[in-house]
Amino acid sequence: MTGRFSLAVERGHVSLPDGPVLVVGAAADSDLGILDRTTARVLTRYRDAHDALSAAGWTCDLALDGPFAAALVFAPRARAAQRAALAMARNRTAGPIVVDGAKTDGIDALYREVKVRAEVSDAYAKAHGKVFAVTGGDFSDWPEFSPAEGADGWWRAPGVFAEGGIDTASALLAEALPDALPGRVVDLGAGWGYLASAVLARRGVAHLDLVENDHAALAAARRNIGGDARAAFHWADARCWRPDAPADLVVTNPPFHAGRKGVPELGQAFIRAAAEMLGPKGQLWLVANRHLPYESTLEACFRELREVGGTPAFKVLAAERPRPR
Repeated sequence: MTGRFSLAVERGHVSLPDGPVLVVGAAADSDLGILDRTTARVLTRYRDAHDALSAAGWTCDLALDGPFAAALVFAPRARAAQRAALAMARNRTAGPIVVDGAKTDGIDALYREVKVRAEVSDAYAKAHGKVFAVTGGDFSDWPEFSPAEGADGWWRAPGVFAEGGIDTASALLAEALPDALPGRVVDLGAGWGYLASAVLARRGVAHLDLVENDHAALAAARRNIGGDARAAFHWADARCWRPDAPADLVVTNPPFHAGRKGVPELGQAFIRAAAEMLGPKGQLWLVANRHLPYESTLEACFRELREVGGTPAFKVLAAERPRPR
């Protein structure tokens, strides 16, 4: 099926000049159909999208300085990330920027905000979203995706999970962890590094792998962890990544949303991945919303399971001794 962006071009609502096009924020299923694979360059902060688009023949890179003839921005959900994407695009092209976004992700509000700063075309509405073109405009006061230090001393980047403060569930898991931990630890879905910092503060930790799908979040984690030589940072899809040696412990606050849609299968995939990377006596410590159906997956992957902490809203679960696959 032809997507919203392609239809907007085909029907003359927006257009792109000849030459290289920068694509910012594309997902694995984004509508890139009318673009030329030989000249389009894709910058996406998410490793699963990066890998899927690369496998489909698109050139993906994190270091795309331009200049470009034009840009295509797929607007993310978070307002700060929307601004960062527009600023990134404008810093790399003087040409038009075509923006594609869903109503549920706030494309109407973004359209009104950009219209104050630049010349904006009429919006093409289709499939519960809009496409419009931006000409000129000054977005120099909008940050890109680089981390910045917050008032609480933690570094975060626009649009990361728990951008506004320490996540309640992660704090609960950090508090529940024992004072001493085994030597090799993996933080799956490490985000900007809050839980990893708690792990490194425990006795006994010799090595910690931080695995994170969001490159901007991982960059913030590097700032928050500092120069601790025990930490290794991996821009990777946690469902696919595996350590060089079996881990003794995996900690995770796994995601369970894709956009606004609840997808418990994401957390279940994290559990299966953890079981595969642990040694025979390894442990998984996990925090989750209490309603999420993780126990059956945990029992299928581990020989022992117990609840070690929680609140009416969250549960902290510890699973031990992964079953052979």
